[in-house]
Amino acid sequence: MLKAVIVDTSAVARGLLNTVLLDGGYDVVGQAHTGVSAIAQMVKHQPQILCIARDVVEADEAAARELRRDWPKTLIFMVSSEFDAATVQKAHAMGVNGFIVKPFNAGTVLKTIRATVIAMVKRQQKALAEQNGGADAADTPAPDAPA
Repeated sequence: MLKAVIVDTSAVARGLLNTVLLDGGYDVVGQAHTGVSAIAQMVKHQPQILCIARDVVEADEAAARELRRDWPKTLIFMVSSEFDAATVQKAHAMGVNGFIVKPFNAGTVLKTIRATVIAMVKRQQKALAEQNGGADAADTPAPDAPA
């Protein structure tokens, strides 16, 4: 089961996303409302998934960059009700892996996370195969990803 931390200034949004992730088979191990408290949750729980609200990232870009730097393997999803091209581009430059749109649609949220997890596993398998002299990446078993 993949562990997740949710960071959003809105307690309601944290609660809704928490429910979606728990129902989807993820283990929500922590919640925070600021960049600093997000770092504390990351240190404590070492999750594979971080869902962080756009306003938290914009309020504390240094913390957002620290999260990416110190947890390079964690999949980071930006959560917001709107995404313009400049925001998406800046988010990708900061290392955001995917986007979750508010209001939450449980099916869409879970599909987004699952697709990103699968894509990351495939990239890792390909890199491993190339490292091992071109061995077939299909020989490496994929970890279980929640539906």
